[in-house]
Amino acid sequence: MFRGLTMTLMVFVNEFWKVLNVPHWMEHTATLEDGMGLSDIVFPMFLFAMGLSIPYALERRQEKGYSTESTLGHIISRTFALLVMGVFICNQESREMAGNRGLWLLLLIIGFFLTWNQYPKEWKPARWCRLTGALLLTGLALYYRTPDGHHLQSLWWGILGLIGWTYLFCSLAYLLCRERKWILPLLWLGLCLVNLSVMRMRDGSVLIGPNVLADLVRALQLGTGSCAIMGLGGVLLTLADGQLQKESAGKRLGLAFAAAAVLLVLGMAVHTGWIISKNLGTLPWCLFVLALSAALYAVLRYMERRGWTGWFKPLSVAGTATLTVYMIPYLFVVLWVFVEPTIAPWLTGWVGVAKCALMAAVYLACAWGLTKAGIKLKI
Repeated sequence: MFRGLTMTLMVFVNEFWKVLNVPHWMEHTATLEDGMGLSDIVFPMFLFAMGLSIPYALERRQEKGYSTESTLGHIISRTFALLVMGVFICNQESREMAGNRGLWLLLLIIGFFLTWNQYPKEWKPARWCRLTGALLLTGLALYYRTPDGHHLQSLWWGILGLIGWTYLFCSLAYLLCRERKWILPLLWLGLCLVNLSVMRMRDGSVLIGPNVLADLVRALQLGTGSCAIMGLGGVLLTLADGQLQKESAGKRLGLAFAAAAVLLVLGMAVHTGWIISKNLGTLPWCLFVLALSAALYAVLRYMERRGWTGWFKPLSVAGTATLTVYMIPYLFVVLWVFVEPTIAPWLTGWVGVAKCALMAAVYLACAWGLTKAGIKLKI
């Protein structure tokens, strides 16, 4: 439910660029604007949701008898898939490209689905479909050029790439610390301190500046550590939730709200020295989003134990076919590129927001139809 709600919200806010005069509190805030809008909490909440799933997924592999080496290979292969998709999407979004962008993007999405579709295990042509997809992606990578002749670059890796690096770090951290889980909260605290040490304060000063720990975090492709703080926060909440399985729903809800309150207070304390900025990845932003995430997760857990989950059925595909839902809007971008429409002047304000909500519903419906047809991205 948490992942599905987050992905639904993500495809909703990603539509804002097609409408005019969206209420400011719903948009991304500027880099140096002290605050965060609705759009600024979506990506970090998805990282949190990813972290929530890591202990379940890795423990399930352990129970099924997979070796540590096999699990490590699984982690690396999933990371590689996310990085590849992230680099492709980031380049077509962030830079002008030479040639037919619409056709290139259409073939790209087809390549993704051919390569990473969840084929039936007994379906023999699956290997040839995967090979065809891999060759198609290779050809698209070789064909890609900017008008000044540049090739594909990592740039900032894109949303999926950042998820990939964060997944790699959090999964390896959990795998290495399974027998000593007390190390994980210390690692999370260390990432918070690294973030504070290199992030500019309100007055422009820096507590410590460049240091070897911050360099190590950057070497792991974690930037200032903000993404890993979100992902590892999800891992820690799952571990805490597992320790409270025998407690009543009310007590678990109370403890979760207490944890959210602590994160909120910590965020307010740190906010006195650093601004809230999603683009910079400041610690106040991280702590406030973690507080919201912990509270939302607690409410969903409470609703689950009470059996109040029927309302989620229309959104369930976003929780079970999440990557498919994420890719569907790019098929509509292909149409946008070919048609090149202008934004209608009446698509403004709340009318425009309603249109975005309608498009999010369309994307979920398309994903539902694809899954029924046996088409579902799975890495």
